[in-house]
Amino acid sequence: MAKPLRLLAFLLLFLAGTAAQAAPRCAFAPGGDQRIAVGNGRSVLIHTPRGLDPATAAPLVILLHGSGGTGAAMLRDSGLAEASDKHGFVVAAPDAGIPHDQGFVWNIPGVPTVTGAIPGPDAPDDVAFIGALIDHLAAAGCADPARVYATGLSGGGRMTSWLGCVATGRFAAIAPVVGLRAGNPLASDPTRPDPATCRPSRPLPVIAFAGDADTTNPIRGGGARYWSYTMHAAEQRWASLNGCTAPPTTRRVAAKVYEERYTACRNGADVVGRITMGGGHSWVVDNDALWAFLSQYRR
Repeated sequence: MAKPLRLLAFLLLFLAGTAAQAAPRCAFAPGGDQRIAVGNGRSVLIHTPRGLDPATAAPLVILLHGSGGTGAAMLRDSGLAEASDKHGFVVAAPDAGIPHDQGFVWNIPGVPTVTGAIPGPDAPDDVAFIGALIDHLAAAGCADPARVYATGLSGGGRMTSWLGCVATGRFAAIAPVVGLRAGNPLASDPTRPDPATCRPSRPLPVIAFAGDADTTNPIRGGGARYWSYTMHAAEQRWASLNGCTAPPTTRRVAAKVYEERYTACRNGADVVGRITMGGGHSWVVDNDALWAFLSQYRR
C-alpha cells in the first residue's frame, strides 16, 4: 500500500511542477513604458509598475483617451503611470480605431463622433479590439483577467461606459471621467437614456468623475447629440441596472469635491459620482480614490 501512495504523491508533485513551469511570466520590464501591437497592428502603450512581479499577473487598468487624442498623451496627462507605480497595477493606453486630426476617436455604434458623423459598418470594432488587448496581456502573464478595469476621459469616458454596457463580462468595474453614459440618448426623448442600448450582463460597479463647470459634456445635460441627458440620469440608470435599493446619499469628500453614492446594490456593485466644483472638461480625478474604488472588485 505504501508504494502506490508514494507513486501517487510523486505524480501529484510532478503535475504541480509542470503546471507551475507552464505559467507565463510577464516579459515587460518593471517601471517602464513599452509599445506593443495588438490585432491588426494597432498601437498600445503599456506602463508596468516598478514593483511588478513577473511571475504574478497584475491588475490591469485600460485607459482610454478623449476624442482626437492618443494613448501616449492620455497616459502622460492622467498621472496614472505614477499611480500604477504606487499601487501595483498595469496600465494599457491604446489608440482608438478611427483617425481624427492628429489623433483618434472611438467607435460607439449609433453615436456620432466629434465630427458629427456616425461611424459606418466598416469602422474598426473597438470593443473587439479592447477584448483582444485584454486577452493578449492575460496570455502573456501580465494581467489578471479577474481584475481588469476601464477608465477614460471624455470620448474615452463614453467608450468606457459603452464597454460597461456591452462587454460587462470583461471588467470588474469601470470609471468614466467627464463621460458617464448609460446607453445612447433615447430617440423620442434625448433627456433620458435608451434602455435598449445598455443591457449589462450582470451588476457592474461604477465610479464616475466630472466637473460642474464642464461645458463640453455638461453634468446638467444638453450639449452635443452624443450627450443630451444629465450625469444624474446616467447614475440613476446604472443604479437601477445594478438593483441598488438604498436612497442615494451625498457627502463632501474634499474641499471642492462632493460624492453621490448609490448602495445596497446586487453583488455590492455600488454606483458613485464624484463632482469637482468649478471643475471643467479635464482629468478631474483623485487617482488614489479611483484605485481605492476599483481595487475592491474582482470579476
